[in-house]
Amino acid sequence: MASKVEDEVTDVPVEVDGSVMHLLRRKDRLVEPTEEVRRILLDVLKAQLKECNHELFFDIGRGVDDPSGDGLSKAELDASIETLKALAGEIGAEVIPLRTKVEKEGEVAEVLVRTRLGGDDFRDIRVAVVGNVDAGKSTLLGVLTHGELDNGRGKSRQRLFRHAHEAESGRTSSVSHDILGFSSSGEVVNKPGHDGTLDWVQICHDSAKVLTFIDLAGHERYLKTTVFGLTGHMPDFVMLMIGANAGIVGMTKEHLGLALALHKPVFVVITKIDMCPPNVLAATLKLLQKILKSPGCRKMPLLVQNADDVVDASKNFLSQRLCPIFQVSNVTGDNLDLLKSFMSMLRPSKPANTEAPAVFQIDETFSVPGVGTVISGTAVCGTITAADQMLLGPDSAGNFQPVGIKGIHRRRMPVKEVQGGQAASFALKKVKRAAIRKGMVLVHPSVKPVASWEFDAEVVILHHPTTITAKYQAMVHCGSVRQTAAILRMCDKDQLRTGDKARCRFRFVRGPEFLEEGARVVFREGRTKAVGTILRLIPKEEELARGITISRGRAQNTADRISSGSSAPAAVKA
Repeated sequence: MASKVEDEVTDVPVEVDGSVMHLLRRKDRLVEPTEEVRRILLDVLKAQLKECNHELFFDIGRGVDDPSGDGLSKAELDASIETLKALAGEIGAEVIPLRTKVEKEGEVAEVLVRTRLGGDDFRDIRVAVVGNVDAGKSTLLGVLTHGELDNGRGKSRQRLFRHAHEAESGRTSSVSHDILGFSSSGEVVNKPGHDGTLDWVQICHDSAKVLTFIDLAGHERYLKTTVFGLTGHMPDFVMLMIGANAGIVGMTKEHLGLALALHKPVFVVITKIDMCPPNVLAATLKLLQKILKSPGCRKMPLLVQNADDVVDASKNFLSQRLCPIFQVSNVTGDNLDLLKSFMSMLRPSKPANTEAPAVFQIDETFSVPGVGTVISGTAVCGTITAADQMLLGPDSAGNFQPVGIKGIHRRRMPVKEVQGGQAASFALKKVKRAAIRKGMVLVHPSVKPVASWEFDAEVVILHHPTTITAKYQAMVHCGSVRQTAAILRMCDKDQLRTGDKARCRFRFVRGPEFLEEGARVVFREGRTKAVGTILRLIPKEEELARGITISRGRAQNTADRISSGSSAPAAVKA
């Protein structure tokens, strides 16, 4: 497969005459390039690294419409690699060899070009871990992050549980985070201390890339927590876990459907292969491949069995057509090296927008002694520094209040700024924790944020036991927003059933929220599930023109009482 540099060499942002363009399209263009060709190649490499989020797969020895065929001699290949390393060094990048293939006319080398980050900066990749209860999610994360195999009785997962009842039952009920750091060469840098704990600050300091695992609950009872983890924590990828002995049961299909509905790239990890009979494992794989190829998924499954499969999976994973399948054992360690190698090459599907005004969505709040109120979440876009004055909201009246930032941490490490796509926590000045809730946002004043009571969305009903009509209420998840909303009306339809698609007008029940057009929403109530996209936010003037009024005074009074810390109700005329 030709690299992106080769595919888009005609899109060079400089004027190139025909003879130079012919040289750029040759397979040996890196052997002894002229100064002009070298300069153009440098511009192309710089542009493509920026477009591919600073990690680019590059094939050396392949040309674009080169009549001589693919492949170079050993001497030409070595010279080409040295030229690419020199070009990469000029723009602060490095070349990591992946594999060498033998073609008809010689050898082709596949390499990964990765930009080096300065100082303590690192790339932040978020992976949501889902699957049915007892699939081995927490156990696998314990093995990956601590580098110690499991004893077959859940020893590894004990380090990850946050609550006593989780350790007693062995079941995750909350959203927990674990990190796995990789050096620039793809080596794992996690080194537990003598007490078995991980020093997150040291890991982030030594890493060029940090994978944050969002460990979600597998039990049906905690589905709302799992949905919030998939929407509010903004994962880049979803790792679906399946127990080889149990197969595809329980919430496995539910979690796969949610990940696909939210347009998240999915890869599958089948665990417990050491204790599973071969015929049962074969049946599980057959059913999984059938589901992935079905019209509802339209995925192309790839069983990863060697290092070549890892490279193929990494190069084609972001197309969202490919679904890699790993078969691992947490007890014997089978194929864990392949899984780690694949994870080291994960990269976000699109570069973060750091030029836009900053928007930061809040998914957790804390009160830290000696520090004050702390919020955590993910920067959607823009850049936030400790000196910025931001707006916090919306409160129950839909207002946004100016706040200052005292300090910023990323993965427990103090930093000076946070960019779009990165998770972080902020210590805020003079704000009470009671005045903040999940679903609020921290935005730059230039955004001029407006809270919305109503919005139009196009939804698809994934499952509902009967029919849905106007005034039906359910929980809406959109980013970190989680609030009950009612359907005011449906366009061209009186009722909705499973599989129906319609444009609906929603109205929040409790208070207005900060939303953006084009955002994905999940509509959930009991076994009812629907997904959709926000098409339009309804302005306040349009609500009032239809005669919809709310008790603005009571809502404002409630917001004032919360921010002041007072619990005594005040009489407000509705």
